[in-house]
Amino acid sequence: MGTFYLTTAIDYSNGDPHLGHALEKVGADAIARYRRLRGDDVRFLMGMDEHSQSVIQAAARAKVTPREWVDRMAQTFADYWRRLECSNDDWIRTTEPRHVRGVVALLERIQQQRPDDLYVADYEGLYCTGCEEFKQPAQIANGHCIEHPTLELVRTKERNHFFRLSAYGQQLLERIRTGALRVEPEIRRNEVVRLLEDGLQDVSISRQRLPWGIPFPGDGEQTVYVWFDALINYLSATGFPEAGYERVWPADLHVIGKGITRFHCVIWPAMLLAARLELPREVWAHGYVQWEGTKMSKTAGTAVSLGTAIERHGADALRYFLLREVGFENDGNFTWERFDARYIADLADTFGNLVSRSLSMTVSYRDGVVPSSGPDGGDFERAAQKTLAAYGRAMDANDLQQGVALVIELATRANRYVEETAPWKLAKGKRDAELDAALANLIRTVARLVVLAAPFIPSKSEEAWNALGADRTLARVRLGDLANLNVTGWKVAKPPPLFPKPGTD
Repeated sequence: MGTFYLTTAIDYSNGDPHLGHALEKVGADAIARYRRLRGDDVRFLMGMDEHSQSVIQAAARAKVTPREWVDRMAQTFADYWRRLECSNDDWIRTTEPRHVRGVVALLERIQQQRPDDLYVADYEGLYCTGCEEFKQPAQIANGHCIEHPTLELVRTKERNHFFRLSAYGQQLLERIRTGALRVEPEIRRNEVVRLLEDGLQDVSISRQRLPWGIPFPGDGEQTVYVWFDALINYLSATGFPEAGYERVWPADLHVIGKGITRFHCVIWPAMLLAARLELPREVWAHGYVQWEGTKMSKTAGTAVSLGTAIERHGADALRYFLLREVGFENDGNFTWERFDARYIADLADTFGNLVSRSLSMTVSYRDGVVPSSGPDGGDFERAAQKTLAAYGRAMDANDLQQGVALVIELATRANRYVEETAPWKLAKGKRDAELDAALANLIRTVARLVVLAAPFIPSKSEEAWNALGADRTLARVRLGDLANLNVTGWKVAKPPPLFPKPGTD
């Protein structure tokens, strides 16, 4: 059993979370839950990015101190991720002492290992307060940052500490091309490679002393630049620089949005190379959730609040929709019409209906006790086995959209099996052996589906699993158990509707 260290991007504390944040968090959570299902020892980190100029501005608008503001925001974000059933086992805030220690330690280590990589110089450029970075010409369209087109770029001139990023372009290209540092999906890898091929410029890693931030080691007039500070959270959460951090580091997977690949696939690994530390093994950069073709953003505002979306059909349904309809690779649209359609067709009529009818028939015809299926499940069992194999391949590749689609495809096939075998006719005709086989095949398939669906709809999967009367808890089931799952003798109960249709409560 291997350790799997998984992180999400830490969120800015400048406003409430939206569906774009939710996509990343539930996607990473689905990966974490799948990895536990595989038997991995998972370490899953989430958290908050709390040092930035935008936080100072947001606190001023709210007429509170930055500390009061970030405490409020951290609680808001944490509450939303609990509502969405995120199973992270660590939550880091960049104002925590453990993080400050890690930032200072990494800077000191770079100074020791590669002293020429840090120097002081003047910098002048256009600064985006939304991204908290100076913008290059390729990142500007119509005079505005392409990520935050509603904000004005601020021309800024400062004397700062710099990191010699330009020294690491070829090393990073080699690691990405050989797969030593995997950047996925391919479209994002190609973007990063082009960026590296164009050549890198050194980056400013401090700001003239802001009233809110980590003091730059050895320079009381400067504050560590928020992005340099924030990236180190992945390392400081392991206990770095204290002994034993290597038990967790390097990270197996950083899950981020496509807009911050430059930081995570170029600047962050270069920082680690300068400190002579191991690089993360993989960065996965997902697309954006869009509303009518436009990226959802805290800065620009959004037509859909996260709370309203959760309340529509529940947390599991929103998790399902984001990962099935929007997906975890390209940009995808959120609309109420598509959300409702997926909820009814996939969750209510397909998955929920299968669970309800299979358990209800077992209760009606066999007093809830699952009979033996006999030696061969036929084509239906072979289809289930193919799904198990395909699901594992998809989820190993972080293809969450395909993984959850396979669950619904098998549920659809199982509903067809119900119609083909017509257990009600077998019961009426007293064809007991055939009825036993049909019911056992259905319950085994439902049990498998519930397990496969658990990374996506964890609460409803738990509810369905409990109704199955299984011989172990859902948390103890492993992916390898499903191929030869024996459900004979389980005592099932008819569950309430997992996904009630609107107006039927």
